[in-house]
Amino acid sequence: MFKIFVLVLLIGVGLGNVVHARDDAGPFVPFIVYRDKTSPNRYVPSGYMPNGECVKLDDAYTKDCAEGKSCIKVVYDTACSAKSRRWAGVYWLNPADNWGERKGGYDLNGARKLVFWAKGEKGGEQIAEFKVGGVGANREFPDTDTASIGPVILSKEWREYSIDLRGKDLSSIIGGFAWVASVDANPGSCTFFLDNIRFE
Repeated sequence: MFKIFVLVLLIGVGLGNVVHARDDAGPFVPFIVYRDKTSPNRYVPSGYMPNGECVKLDDAYTKDCAEGKSCIKVVYDTACSAKSRRWAGVYWLNPADNWGERKGGYDLNGARKLVFWAKGEKGGEQIAEFKVGGVGANREFPDTDTASIGPVILSKEWREYSIDLRGKDLSSIIGGFAWVASVDANPGSCTFFLDNIRFE
């Protein structure tokens, strides 16, 4: 019987079914989007918007991080962006590059908030939105809900932010985290840092 159970479990994972983030019998355990580059992070920063040509992301940056050994440095090239769509962003997706065309993501029901650290290189950088969910609205396997905060004006010092998830249907979340910024709100430059992104 045990062998049969393991076989069924492996088949389910192979088909890309939604993975449960917790045992239904226990409390929600912090679920990591990003902790360190070498951590078992559950989402991949692969959803570059609108095309990724104006964004550079280093998720192994090691200088003056909020916690741990590494953090994320994001350089949004506003001069580049001003020549095209005038906005950019990145989604952390599961699996990578999945915009709702196939099953994936996690069942995060039980999480009350998404928490993360952020700061600007100079201070005053404006992020239009930090977001959870919202992927695949017109696709076969959309996220079951969405939540966000913003606009957020970053300080030069690290600050912890949270997105309230109470009352949200988190049964299938492909887009674990995202940010969006614009040229109009950042006419000079926009470099900022992120660290320890997790569901609690």
